[in-house]
Amino acid sequence: MADPQPQAEALAGPARINGAAAEATLSGGELAWRPAGGGEGQERRLELESEVLGCRVEGRKLRVATFAASGGGDGERPSALACGSGGKGGGGDGSRRRGEVVMEMESDDAAERWGDAIRDRLASLGRPKRLFIIVNPYGGKRSGRSIFQNDVLLLIEAAGILYTMQETKHRLHAQEIAHSLDLRKYDGIVCVSGDGVLVEVVNGFLQREDWETAIKVPLGIIPAGTGNGMAQSLLHAAGEPFSISNAVFAIIRGHKRALDVTSVVQGKTRFFSVLMLTWGLVADVDIESEKYRWMGSARLEFYFLLRVMNLRRYNGRVLFVPAPGYEEVGEPVEQTTSCKQNGVTTGSQEDKANDRNGETIGYPGPSIEEADLEWRSLSGPFVSVWLGNVPFASEDAMAAPKAEFSDGYLDAAIIRDCPRWDVLGLMFQMKDGAYVNSPYVEYFKVKAIRIEPGLRVGGSGKGGIIDSDGEVIARGDGARAGEAEHLMAYGPPIQLTVDQGLATIFSPRSR
Repeated sequence: MADPQPQAEALAGPARINGAAAEATLSGGELAWRPAGGGEGQERRLELESEVLGCRVEGRKLRVATFAASGGGDGERPSALACGSGGKGGGGDGSRRRGEVVMEMESDDAAERWGDAIRDRLASLGRPKRLFIIVNPYGGKRSGRSIFQNDVLLLIEAAGILYTMQETKHRLHAQEIAHSLDLRKYDGIVCVSGDGVLVEVVNGFLQREDWETAIKVPLGIIPAGTGNGMAQSLLHAAGEPFSISNAVFAIIRGHKRALDVTSVVQGKTRFFSVLMLTWGLVADVDIESEKYRWMGSARLEFYFLLRVMNLRRYNGRVLFVPAPGYEEVGEPVEQTTSCKQNGVTTGSQEDKANDRNGETIGYPGPSIEEADLEWRSLSGPFVSVWLGNVPFASEDAMAAPKAEFSDGYLDAAIIRDCPRWDVLGLMFQMKDGAYVNSPYVEYFKVKAIRIEPGLRVGGSGKGGIIDSDGEVIARGDGARAGEAEHLMAYGPPIQLTVDQGLATIFSPRSR
């Protein structure tokens, strides 16, 4: 066992705190002060880890930038840091606010000594020192650039973090950046975007020759998209309100958690997902509502209502390997056909052999042995098939309430035979995940799942949309002329297999 680290030396002395004479102490991870000479007023405290961004010295003055609970009584005053965009942005959300404590010390040397001591303590917390920030200026309401300028910069500069920023210029640009970036220069990659750019970065990492090292680089997400499901999931899990500033502070604090990565495979084609895959109603709403993007996240609710009025059902079948406790869901499947015979290849021995022969670069995906798995199935028609890796699909839709970030399973929520108006009722229960308790919803966890998508019920000859993390990967509804070819075909099986805890993501510390 390594020897314990020595405790930093405690400091104590007189100072003027925000203009008032006080006795200040810096001990362990806490800065405290009380009125000088036993004057009136309570002792006030700041926890460096959870309430302090950073500090800077100006002669005898030590300016401590804070991000603390509003009305907490800790004596910090509003400052230039509080001039962000407000609301859900940087100005605070009713829970925390940016501020500043100004400590006027007895001398320049005293200010330097206290400043060095605070910075040393913050550095010992493992906070990132240099970040590469990818900004998507086109996502959501096209607010990524303003969020970076007005909200993100104020906090990371106050924390003393160095950064390199690059805007995305086109689809898959973030994937290209992540594939070629010199990762040795950075302590993390941060996406100011919706969930799609984060997914591109993961795919870029896993296509690298050094993917095993790359995928360990911590990822951060600052919500600037339409859905923002990953940011909401991370903040909600820690008991933090959803806000841009809370998401930024989570990255500054440097706490991390493992994140499952799902390998989505059809034949030789592979894609990596970290949020969700949908087929049916949810995919139709997510993709077909793009024409209403100017409405922001409200477009999803609006188009959901339109789709329910003309509810579609899809033929097909879903096969899955249930997690422990869900072995009775569906019907057993005879173990007579392998993934390869059904048009799906797992990340198995063939890919690994190719990798050894120099034909494959990047991560081949998790390997599964078909003979060792007990597959079960559900048959359509389906209204919706929703597979989630994290609890929230968007800020206000808890699609997978029992999902965990690194449990090694996907959460499946499947709606088959459901009357139109009951589907509408389920939408209003999605905010807190209560919809999964409906008798029309089958909710269970899987280690692997295979979708065999079919045509719409009713003889239209059209299929549906399969959407992964906000991007169409397969489409069978007669895509518009001129639309780019999709990654996979609609009809042949698509298999998802979970790789437990493969990636790492910055996460707020649970309260």
